[in-house]
Amino acid sequence: MREVHFVLASASPARLSILRNAGLEPSVVVSGVDEDAVAAGLTDPTPSELVTALALAKAEAVADTVAQTTPDAVIVGCDSMLSIGGEMVGKPGTPEIARERWAVMAGSTGELLTGHAIIKLDGGQRTEQASASRTTTVRFATPTARELDIYIATGEPLAVAGSFTLDALGGWFVEGIDGDPSSVVGISLPLTRQLLSAVGVSVVDLWKTTREA
Repeated sequence: MREVHFVLASASPARLSILRNAGLEPSVVVSGVDEDAVAAGLTDPTPSELVTALALAKAEAVADTVAQTTPDAVIVGCDSMLSIGGEMVGKPGTPEIARERWAVMAGSTGELLTGHAIIKLDGGQRTEQASASRTTTVRFATPTARELDIYIATGEPLAVAGSFTLDALGGWFVEGIDGDPSSVVGISLPLTRQLLSAVGVSVVDLWKTTREA
């Protein structure tokens, strides 16, 4: 039985940390996908369709490269966006946009959507794929003006979907969530397990560590 390698098509340290803590040791191949260009090519997508299409684009972008070096693999692409105030938003990129986002988010509720896509390689050939998204409700606190100034100055909210994190500094400003916490961090473990199963891979066969019950 050939070993199947797990490849993460993402530069996200949060996604990598979740997977490592869950027993995997992924190879990381960054996709470099132009997310705006992919989104512009879609015709009136729903929020779920948007994040799922972006996730699939990331997995597809690295598939040929991975096939040359790791012919038996599952490639996982993910993309997260926040739906709030009637708008889908990703990474703010600048302090000014992050501050505008938090003006809407503070004391409010949003939905964090994470698209997932898996491509399976057998002998360097794409044989199967599966994709879906997970939606989690996030209830935001209201940071003081000073707290928000200092948080934005750290740079953390500039490079993450929705201008917040759950597992790092931003977690201080999240009152709670309804749904899957790992999906909010960046990759849903339950959904990834389901998608792996859909392409014929059991997650336990990918574990690099074993723990006694």
